[in-house]
Amino acid sequence: MVAFGDIHGQENYIDRIKELPQADWVIITGDLTNAGGKVAAERVIKKIRQYNSNILAQIGNMDRLEIDQYFTKLGINLHGRGVKLDENLAIFGVGGSPPTPFNTPSEYEEEEIAAFLYTAYEEIKDVSHKILITHSPPYGTTTDIVGRGEHVGSKVIREFIEKHQPDLCICGHIHESRNKDQIGRTLILNPGSIDRGYAIIHWNGEELRASLASYNKIRR
Repeated sequence: MVAFGDIHGQENYIDRIKELPQADWVIITGDLTNAGGKVAAERVIKKIRQYNSNILAQIGNMDRLEIDQYFTKLGINLHGRGVKLDENLAIFGVGGSPPTPFNTPSEYEEEEIAAFLYTAYEEIKDVSHKILITHSPPYGTTTDIVGRGEHVGSKVIREFIEKHQPDLCICGHIHESRNKDQIGRTLILNPGSIDRGYAIIHWNGEELRASLASYNKIRR
């Protein structure tokens, strides 16, 4: 699997993800656009589909709500949903972000994030291995630090991870906080904005492994 987000219209970087054609799934953590709507999101989805059609996606705080509706219509939406990938592996997601100083299009109070998160979890809670996709990073980790050193992630997401311990959490939102961390047994990865890289997830039917990846040469 390949996971990335914070594209913000920079679709050209999609061409540089060499693992894309062979990936079982392509997972988008949110922020396809810069406060854009369906038309802008369609460009990103069409670009990815040139290489791979197995897509799961959710909105970020910089995506308008019409994109959430567009993903639902396509049958690829992860926001507030859980998807069983096989008998022993499931994925679930929550998009958007907690309130920011910038009044972006898709912001939610922490209570709303919790509602989306637990709705998604209920759909897959009995599956043995779980991947959580959040646009906002969990609070108080190396993945949620803005330039001035402040932690700005979601406290609700952190509390959920502490309680339920999914195998893996892939997040985004904080472009400069490309990093990895651990909460209990849960590995947290933030690939950063798409110009910084992406994440690779390996599943062998029994064990999940994941790592941050960088670009090699541009695909010709």
